[in-house]
Amino acid sequence: MKEWQHRRPNAPNRKHMTQPGKKVCFMTGATGRLGSEIALSVAGQGYTIFFTWHASEKKALELLEKIRWISPESEMVRCSTSKPKEIGKAFEAFRKKFDRLDLLIASASNFFATPLPEVTEEEWDSLVDTNLKGTFFTMQEAVRIMQKQPFTSKIITMADVSADLVWKNFAPYTVAKAGVVHLTRVFAKTFAPRILVNAIAPGTVTLNPGKEMETEEEMLRRIPLGRLGDPLDIVRALLFLLESDYVTGQVLAVDGGRLLD
Repeated sequence: MKEWQHRRPNAPNRKHMTQPGKKVCFMTGATGRLGSEIALSVAGQGYTIFFTWHASEKKALELLEKIRWISPESEMVRCSTSKPKEIGKAFEAFRKKFDRLDLLIASASNFFATPLPEVTEEEWDSLVDTNLKGTFFTMQEAVRIMQKQPFTSKIITMADVSADLVWKNFAPYTVAKAGVVHLTRVFAKTFAPRILVNAIAPGTVTLNPGKEMETEEEMLRRIPLGRLGDPLDIVRALLFLLESDYVTGQVLAVDGGRLLD
């Protein structure tokens, strides 16, 4: 069995000719805490989920098992979204399984501090390739499918409030996320009205020990609503975008008012 093939026991190796009304979602970045909440919530909205994983097969299999309780035809594929060739192979695997694509969630990301005087080419490539280049080529593959379909489909990218802020020790990351915002708008204008493209820009949702530039107390002082975000806050924003048919090219900040600072 090839590395990317993970099927239910005794599942037939054939393309899923999706029943009318049964929508399909391709998602990157599904195995983290936020990504898994999103994937499960989208499955709960009636979508079959095809998601990518990269670092931990164990986490990916655990997530797939949970998703299949809701959406039994869901699948997963190993893919480094920093590499366009692997993205292409992931979509090739997708097309062998499914005959439609209703939703792309481009959520794959990485994040770490890079003080400006010390940024290396390796660090720059890691952050920009995963957060920006990977997002672009994932979107490109998706629209090649979506623009041939006779129905409206949607793309949701994961930006960051840092795209509109100046974080001096995170330049490659924030530059990449600013690029995601611009890509979202370019794709929205290019592929309207058939494909609706929007971004969600989370504020601080989960703390990453050793990666944050401020203490929790300092962060809370900058958030008018006085609390950190929760993955469910992001899920609610995503569900709004799934329901709306008259929003495209927008960036929905889910930050507790952080951008008001």
